Amino acid sequence: MLGLIKYDEACLVLAQVAKLDEAKTIQNKADALRVYSHQAHNLDMEADAWAIRKRAEDRLGELSLELEKAHKAGRGCEVQFPIDGKSKKQALEEAGISTSAAQRYERFHLLPEWEKRARIEAGKAAIRAGRSLADVFDRQNDKKRCREARELQLGQIQCALPKRKYGVIVADPEWLFQPWSRETGMDRAADNHYPTSAIDVIKTRDVAAITADDCALFLWATQPMLPQALDVMESWGFDYKSHIVWLKDRIGTGYWFRNKHELLLLGTRGSPPCPALGQQWDSVWEAARRGHSEKPEIFLEMIECYFPTLPKIELNRRGPPRRGWDAWGAEAEPSRKTA
Repeated sequence: MLGLIKYDEACLVLAQVAKLDEAKTIQNKADALRVYSHQAHNLDMEADAWAIRKRAEDRLGELSLELEKAHKAGRGCEVQFPIDGKSKKQALEEAGISTSAAQRYERFHLLPEWEKRARIEAGKAAIRAGRSLADVFDRQNDKKRCREARELQLGQIQCALPKRKYGVIVADPEWLFQPWSRETGMDRAADNHYPTSAIDVIKTRDVAAITADDCALFLWATQPMLPQALDVMESWGFDYKSHIVWLKDRIGTGYWFRNKHELLLLGTRGSPPCPALGQQWDSVWEAARRGHSEKPEIFLEMIECYFPTLPKIELNRRGPPRRGWDAWGAEAEPSRKTA
């Protein structure tokens, strides 16, 4: 009788289930037990029944995805494939599972295990407190809570590493830009303001030594140096994801166009948490230009909103590090102590 099975025991049983209909039967029994527990005002049993249902959904999602793997491995690019003479759709229907439900179960199964546990514990706590699951699992708030928990978890782990590693790296490399003519085109070059480095020197910089397993890289790039910036990002071990545009208040130079913006590229290594739905900043920000190559602090504020607890470092920082950050570079200064 499912009602006598504890949550941990049910998880072990589900791990041994190999057929859709078997997992679906456990899901149905968990639903029936939850209804009975609710009517009997046994909130602990109701919470356990709901948690067993979620683990049944997890197993159903896994089994559904295994059907897809069998399809790709043994049936090439066919849309449907036989499972004991049936298509996947038929197998799902015979188990009483709609295609949309199977997709939900698959999405739940593909979540990191820590996130599945967090969702289940949040649901159980809500049931025991007599709260509505609809309130707890509002889609946007749910993602935001899980994302914040993930960010906090990574921050605690990374700060505790014996060798300092960072979950956030901001880099503004000293790009060496080659003008059409070094005789006539060097009057406004970066070399007039600070030492520059060749692309191969920047690529071989040992950024990996300070990179945590789950890390976000924010890399500044100008329009003509975009290919080189993407090359550097890949060499440092990051995958390009997106970018944000800094719209300047003054126009600059340029060959094809008069440049009035700069790009802040985002790359990731591992699985740093992206912002929850509705919490993303706009992709274009207008801010005044200051000194040569000096970047507005608003972009560091954005990064702090995204990653409040992850250890952060700014490479090629000018002046003392921002509060809560580390800094590195030829023009970086020691942190200013405040009374």
